[in-house]
Amino acid sequence: MALLQKRARRKASGGRYKSNLTKRLNNLGNLPRHTKIGEKVVRDIRIMGGHKKEYLLSDNIINVYDKKEKKYKKVKLLTVVKNPANRHFIRRNIITKGAIVKTEIGDVKITSRPGQEGSLNGVLV
Repeated sequence: MALLQKRARRKASGGRYKSNLTKRLNNLGNLPRHTKIGEKVVRDIRIMGGHKKEYLLSDNIINVYDKKEKKYKKVKLLTVVKNPANRHFIRRNIITKGAIVKTEIGDVKITSRPGQEGSLNGVLV
């Protein structure tokens, strides 16, 4: 069954909109892509205008920005420490923007959107 992202059929007051809107391709939604820790797996999807969007399904390496040295480093991911998006994501090692992950050089906050950008970037905490 398709996931649709369009206006509801009912108003805030409970009344109905008189509408003849049908299902359109531009109203189609997607399931959430839970990025996990593991070997790198990237998929792409066609978006509006015929463009492509990459999304990351799993990865075990992250680009970390060190503020003191003002340099980027590629570091191995170990585990998820904190995830403000959902407390159950910690146990399942799901990575989202804002999650804090444990790496070889310390705790890192994720600054990229892995479900929409196809890469993992972070800043040392």
